[in-house]
Amino acid sequence: MTPEETVFQRSCVDFSKLEPYGFKKNKTDFILERSFLNGSFKAVITINRDGTVSGQVYDTDTNDIYLPLRVESIAGGYAEKVRTAYKTVLEDIREKCFISTLFAGNQANRITQKIFEAYGDKPDFPWEKYDAYGVFRNPDSDKWYGLIMNIDKSKLDKKLSGAVDVMNLKTTEDKIPGLIKRDGLYPAYHMNKKYWISVVLNDTLPDETVMALIEESHSFSCPKKR
Repeated sequence: MTPEETVFQRSCVDFSKLEPYGFKKNKTDFILERSFLNGSFKAVITINRDGTVSGQVYDTDTNDIYLPLRVESIAGGYAEKVRTAYKTVLEDIREKCFISTLFAGNQANRITQKIFEAYGDKPDFPWEKYDAYGVFRNPDSDKWYGLIMNIDKSKLDKKLSGAVDVMNLKTTEDKIPGLIKRDGLYPAYHMNKKYWISVVLNDTLPDETVMALIEESHSFSCPKKR
């Protein structure tokens, strides 16, 4: 993950706070320039209209992009000092201009609210190592009917990259071949692909379609009538 993805995961921008903080608004983005490490470097942070954060760091002596920042194999030394200082700049923006959320993406958080409205269920986060993975359970049976994870797209399709929220949902074996032909639907990541699919929560599919899939998955978690 990039420094920006790491710092701003599970948070949502409050656009009303950007300009008072110092961001400049243009037609499509909000942009902030901030010097750090005693003026030796300059961060240029861009937040676009969907809340995505990107950034560049420049060496102020040469005005060149400081490339070692993005080279994860360069650990320790001066590059790590710059990386840590840049992360502090990002963390201050998050603290002053963002709101904490359960999940990284807007659609994942909307769907979470819709699940609560439909079933009264909130996710639990059972794994310390994967503390951003939220499980939805039916309290009448304690069975899962959904799991939201933030993963790299390459885990679904090797041709893709970048972090994304996905939701694993249960369906019937006969439906899966047809479902995974649709954009935004994949064989389940890290679960039984015979009965589960992964739904990408990046607005590829409208909320209504996702909720219809959740309704079916939820039905499998209901206690069987005797």
